[in-house]
Amino acid sequence: MKTIFESLKNHFLISMPQLSDPQFQQTVIYLCEHTPEGALGITINRPSEVLFSELAAHLELEVIAPKMLDVPLYSGGPVESERGFILHSREVACPNELPVTSEVSLSASFSVIEDLANGKGPESFLIALGCSGWDAGQLESEISQNQWLVCEADLDVLFNTPSDLQFSAATRVLGFDMCRLSPDVGHG
Repeated sequence: MKTIFESLKNHFLISMPQLSDPQFQQTVIYLCEHTPEGALGITINRPSEVLFSELAAHLELEVIAPKMLDVPLYSGGPVESERGFILHSREVACPNELPVTSEVSLSASFSVIEDLANGKGPESFLIALGCSGWDAGQLESEISQNQWLVCEADLDVLFNTPSDLQFSAATRVLGFDMCRLSPDVGHG
C-alpha cells in the first residue's frame, strides 16, 4: 500500500528527550523544504559565539547599521557548517531566495548579508552557519521513532523569541510543557 506524502515545510521539529545526538538535544529546527526526496532545515535556537561583525570582517564588508554588529550567527546544523544561510521575512525581495511561505524565505546570497550590513535588509532574519538535511524517508523514519515532535511553525517563535526560550515556546505551540515528558519511548 502506497502512503501519501505530506510535506512538513514551514513546521518546527522539536527534539524529544531521548534523542541522543548532542548536536540536536533541545533543538528547534525550522523546516524550509520537505519533499519525497528529502528535507532541509535550520536550527533556530543555537546561537554561536560568532557575531555578525566577525562575519563582515571576514567578508571585508563595512557594517553601516550599528545594530548589526552584535547580532549572533546561529549554528544551523551539521551539514555545510561553513556555509551561511539566512532565514528572513519577505517584505524585501532578495535574489535567489527559496520561498518557504508567503512570509518566510531562505537565502544564501551575499547580497542579503550586504543589505543587512547596510540596514536595508529584511526586518526579521536569522543568520546560520550550516543546516540540517535528511535523505528520502530519513526524516519520516526519525519522526516515527519518536525522535522529533512536529508542529506548525509560529513566526513569533521563529523571529521574535529569544533563543534560550524558543524550545519551551515551540512546545507550548503544541499545548504542553516538554519538561513533563518522559525520556522513555512507548508505543501502545
